[in-house]
Amino acid sequence: MHLTFHWSGTLRRSRLRTVSSGDEQAESRRTWKRFPYGDRIYRYGGTALQSNWSRLHRGDREPYPSLDSLDALLRANPALAPGVPSAEVLVPILEDAWRAYHAGDFADAVDRGLAAGPVGLVVSARAAAVYASHLEEDEARRIAILKGVVESCSALVQLAPNWANAWYVHGLALGRFSQNISVVRALSQGLGGKVRDSLQRAIDLEPGHADAHVGLGVYHAEVIDKVGALMAAFTYGARRTAVTEHFEAARALHPQSPVVLAEYARSTVLAFGNLHQGRAHQIFGEAAACQPADALERLDVEWALGEIE
Repeated sequence: MHLTFHWSGTLRRSRLRTVSSGDEQAESRRTWKRFPYGDRIYRYGGTALQSNWSRLHRGDREPYPSLDSLDALLRANPALAPGVPSAEVLVPILEDAWRAYHAGDFADAVDRGLAAGPVGLVVSARAAAVYASHLEEDEARRIAILKGVVESCSALVQLAPNWANAWYVHGLALGRFSQNISVVRALSQGLGGKVRDSLQRAIDLEPGHADAHVGLGVYHAEVIDKVGALMAAFTYGARRTAVTEHFEAARALHPQSPVVLAEYARSTVLAFGNLHQGRAHQIFGEAAACQPADALERLDVEWALGEIE
């Protein structure tokens, strides 16, 4: 499922909630599972989205969609500009895409993000990656979704090399895709280095990017788990100390994030084994005690609750 976009056509679909017979991707998204924890819980209508933005985006530091932030994005990444409609048109589309994402309406978030053209690919890619990783049960469909996200994000970072979250979603999608095709296979194809480099680029551009630190912590832990600590260090530069360093950095930047904590707990077991099972259980407990602010955080709280039962 490649996240290609056709601006005017996708905007009509987003507004009218209909799908043309020729749009196989949008047709497929109509069968995506619904967010399982209620339809109205994490909805940020009107000014509520902007009021809660700093909490919702403490992990990725994405600027709120506005005339000024879009102007700054396009000036930093001029290749994004050709064919992009005016900022006055884009702002409400992006706001609604993010509203859908945070509410767990992932298919709608993809459609609305695509309606904004390349500047909407970050929200579209995040929505598709979260849906595939957390809700899609069919392995073939999950891999197809993630492969499409990887391809789209690979194109996006060429257009927007100075957009931290373009690199982050590229690394996120590559990492999730690698997990699903097997980490060992991904390493043999050179995907591990691409995951690491994309996430590091995100941090270089935005040092406060907690989510990218999480991704790098997961990368080091996954490699250690699959090939062993010695080979991981000498062949791939993956180290146990880096797991702790990246997750502690992420926790300092976003201390009440169940996403940070749940991934920290899982990665502790992967990197350090059963000897650290008690520590992992404690961190899962911290994640389970968090108050989720949106659909992704709720999914990770539920994950953590399942681990400590």
